[in-house]
Amino acid sequence: MTKLIAEIGQAHDGSLGMCHSYIDALAKTGVNAIKFQTHIAHAESSIHEPFRIKFSKQDATRYDYWKRMEFSQAQWIEIGKHCKDVDIEFISSPFSNTAVDVLEVANVQCYKVGSGEVTNFLLLKKIAETKKPVIISSGMSSLKELDASIAFLKALNVDVSLLQCTTSYPTQPEQYGLNMIAELRKRYHIPIGFSDHSARIETGIAAVTLGAEILEFHAVFSKDQFGPDVSSSLTISEITELVKGVRHIETALKHPVYKTDNSSFKDLKKIFEKSLAVNKDLKKGHILTFDDLEAKKPKGFGISATHFEKVIGQALTCDLKAYNFLTEDDIS
Repeated sequence: MTKLIAEIGQAHDGSLGMCHSYIDALAKTGVNAIKFQTHIAHAESSIHEPFRIKFSKQDATRYDYWKRMEFSQAQWIEIGKHCKDVDIEFISSPFSNTAVDVLEVANVQCYKVGSGEVTNFLLLKKIAETKKPVIISSGMSSLKELDASIAFLKALNVDVSLLQCTTSYPTQPEQYGLNMIAELRKRYHIPIGFSDHSARIETGIAAVTLGAEILEFHAVFSKDQFGPDVSSSLTISEITELVKGVRHIETALKHPVYKTDNSSFKDLKKIFEKSLAVNKDLKKGHILTFDDLEAKKPKGFGISATHFEKVIGQALTCDLKAYNFLTEDDIS
C-alpha cells in the first residue's frame, strides 16, 4: 500500500494550536503519516541567510522567520504524542543536528531529508545514528549527489527511500519528472516515491499509477492563508479526495484485467452485438451492395455484422422489407 504523507511544514505559521488542529484534521483524511519541519534558528541559520522569497511582513530576516517557526522540546513531545493518539506516523525533517536531538526525545518515527540537506553528510551521519528509516527528497540534487548520499546511508545500514521531487512552487506539469520514478527505482533498487508540490490531485494519482510507493504532499486549511508553501499545497478536502483516488488506483493495479477470455460477457454480447439487416425494401434477385445494409440488435437474428463483406454481391432469394434481418437463407 502506498504510504501517504501529508506535510504540515510551516503551514501552522508558528502557532502550536494551529499545528494540533492540522493533526486532527489530517487524521480524518486517511493519510498514513504527517510530516513536520523542525527548525532551530540558531543551529541551522544566521542573520546572513538571504530571503529565498520576500513573503513575510512580520519577519525582518529569514533567521527571524525560522525563530518564529520553532517549537520547544516539550511542545515537540506533545506533537509526537498527539500523532500517536490519532494513529498517525510522526515524521519530521530536521535542519540541524540539534533538531535531531529534539526529535529523538519526541520519539519521531522516521526522518525526512529535504533536498537542501542531501549533501549535508554531517546531518546524514547524525540521522543514521538513530537507526530510524530515512526518506530523501531528490529536489535540487543531481544523480551524482544522490549516488553519494544514498551510498553513504547504505554503508551505515540505513533503511532509505527516495522521492522524485522538483524544487519549484507550485510545480508545473512540464516539471513533474514522473519519468524519474522508474529511473530512480532502476538505479537505486530502493523504495521510490514522489514528493508533490503541484497543488493538484491528479499529479499524486498519476505518480502512484506509475509505481510511486510513497506520496508526499503539502497540506493547508485554505489557499488564502499566509505561508511560503500555500500555493503548492492541497486543502484538507482535496487531500481526502486524493486518498480515495489513490486507494482506488491501488485496487485497480492489484486486479489486472486480461482480454484473452471474454466468456463472462456472453449474455451481454447477445444483447449488444448486432446482426445484418437491409435498410430498404428490396426485391428477390437484387444484388446486395454495402449501401443496402444496416446492423441491428440483437445478435443471432441474422448474419453477424462481422461478416458483412461476404453478402455483398450476393443475390436475394426473396423479397425483404426495410430493416428485416438478413439470414443465410435470404442470399444465394
